Amino acid sequence: MKTTPELGKSIFGSVGAALILALAFLSVPAAAHAQAGSVAKRGSARAVRQYTIEQFMNTVRIGGSSFSADEKSILFHSNRTGIFNVHSVPVAGGGPTQLTRSTKESTYAVSYFPADARLLYTYDKGGNENNHLYLREIDGKEIDLTPGDKVKANFLDWSHDRKSFFYSTNKRDPRFFDIFEMTIADFKSTLVYKDETGLDIGAGSSDKKFIAFQKNGDSPADSDVYLYNTETKELKNITAHTGDVSNSPQAFDAKSRYLDYTTDKGGEFQYIARYDLATGKTTTVEKALWDISYTYYSRNGKYRVVAINQDARTKIKIYNAATGKLVPLPKLPNGDITGVNISPSEKLMAFYLNGDRSPSDLHVYAFATRKVTKLSNSLNPQISAGDLVDSQIIRYKSFDGMEIPSILYKPHQANAKNKVPAVLLIHGGPGGQTRTGYSAVAQYLANHGYVILGVNNRGSSGYGKTFFAADDGKHGNEPLWDCVEAKKYLASLGYVDENKIGIMGGSYGGYMVLAALAFKPHEFEVGVDIFGVSNWVRTLQSIPPYWESFRKSLYKEIGDPNTELDKLRATSPLFHADKIVKPLIVLQGANDPRVIKPESDEIVESIRKRKGVVEYVLFDNEGHGFTKKANEIRAYRAILVFLDKHLKKS
Repeated sequence: MKTTPELGKSIFGSVGAALILALAFLSVPAAAHAQAGSVAKRGSARAVRQYTIEQFMNTVRIGGSSFSADEKSILFHSNRTGIFNVHSVPVAGGGPTQLTRSTKESTYAVSYFPADARLLYTYDKGGNENNHLYLREIDGKEIDLTPGDKVKANFLDWSHDRKSFFYSTNKRDPRFFDIFEMTIADFKSTLVYKDETGLDIGAGSSDKKFIAFQKNGDSPADSDVYLYNTETKELKNITAHTGDVSNSPQAFDAKSRYLDYTTDKGGEFQYIARYDLATGKTTTVEKALWDISYTYYSRNGKYRVVAINQDARTKIKIYNAATGKLVPLPKLPNGDITGVNISPSEKLMAFYLNGDRSPSDLHVYAFATRKVTKLSNSLNPQISAGDLVDSQIIRYKSFDGMEIPSILYKPHQANAKNKVPAVLLIHGGPGGQTRTGYSAVAQYLANHGYVILGVNNRGSSGYGKTFFAADDGKHGNEPLWDCVEAKKYLASLGYVDENKIGIMGGSYGGYMVLAALAFKPHEFEVGVDIFGVSNWVRTLQSIPPYWESFRKSLYKEIGDPNTELDKLRATSPLFHADKIVKPLIVLQGANDPRVIKPESDEIVESIRKRKGVVEYVLFDNEGHGFTKKANEIRAYRAILVFLDKHLKKS
């Protein structure tokens, strides 16, 4: 069994589809329709066609991959119809076939069945994050395999013999996830592990004897790997240590001889270590100059996949597990290979390619022939990639000399004679990371004449554990000051109007927006808050119960609502809203379980009482992010109109 790795402390930001859809692929604010097809020429190096929100929204977002039993098709999800649904596409190429037809809830592919055309998929209700696992029969009938109110269920993996699958659910206790095995012959479930302490599920061995868990410590940079023996019921810490060391289980080998895990013990970056199940000895497998994000094996162990977070880009390496030699990867256009999925026969590899000017497209690679087949074309054909821009990885010095890595998008029309406004884009987390690759919001705003700077302030993932921990207990201060210092960098470029710089962010990034306007009220001309925290006291008291496994580390990161009320009030923008004097727009999902609706209601109400400039856009059928195109159109049109009114023309 396995789970999808996530970046660092992305607590108010990593909601699977939700935040990824909200910021990483934040799909496009809109200009007025009158701008459709217009050409921006004012002092530009060349003519650039500007695109409407409808044109950008016709760029399709896709994700997931699962090979059919005969390995002739791949299962994935797509929002082509305006809402995510499950599709299949032939491995040989051709048009996709839509398999689910939801018009209300975004539906995401999980897996084909091992021996037939049935499939598993998942969805929640209105963004409440209570996902269930659903079976789609061959005749199209849907069956909820994990029913129950306020129940959250997660698919883990198929058993090695492919006769059952493992899943986790918090049905017994909303705080903890128990592990079950469900046989596909009769869909009956058997309890495998009852969690009563709060452990994060990592991986399971193919012989079903071992389960690896991650136990989070009292700080975000501290965790251990625990090994559970399903026969003896023993739970053992295999990474006992002193101080802060981050350990995370990754994968058992196919023959259940050892467990690979990542650790930063003795260094700044995560590397791969190996625990021998028979001897208990630990050895180092692989190190890099950056964090190794994850590693796993193909079904029968022929290949070992490694992903490295190399300066905000993903570098994939595939090894022949027997020889240790690197497997040749296909030569592709510039971009990152992500979502690698090796077929059960180990003959094919599905993956996504994501570039600055090209959103993720699904491909399949045949190891024997080295042939690559592109299976999707996500970018709207009405949009010319030449009108989009390449990102640049830059670094600037902050107030204390700390180097802050960031991602810069420069509009084609910006130059010294035509200085343009700029917007900082702050990621979620706190410990997320702004990365290179296609960002619809950055491309859209750049297309309409805004410089975008994605700031990886201190506390961001990917730059070593010292940088990662540098924001602990300092929110509203040092990380915010990194954003303020970004203004000086932008002013130094020579093509930014230093009097027209705003700040925008989602989730924890939304908190940073509110903090900037409250604690540094004259630094930024406008703020764009997308489901951001305004009151840490309430947010930390109302976190979802299924966050129990990392509740203590979250308190260490932000503050303990039981003992540090004064500190939390001091860093909560709501209690300092009287200092907000710059225009603000707030966007909020009514069903958000992470940053609940009162967080936005009250900051908006407070500003309105003082006759401040604030706009409020509420979405009745969304949670912590956007999953529906209609809502995205409404949201991003409002954002761009707001920026044009209060920043560009200020």
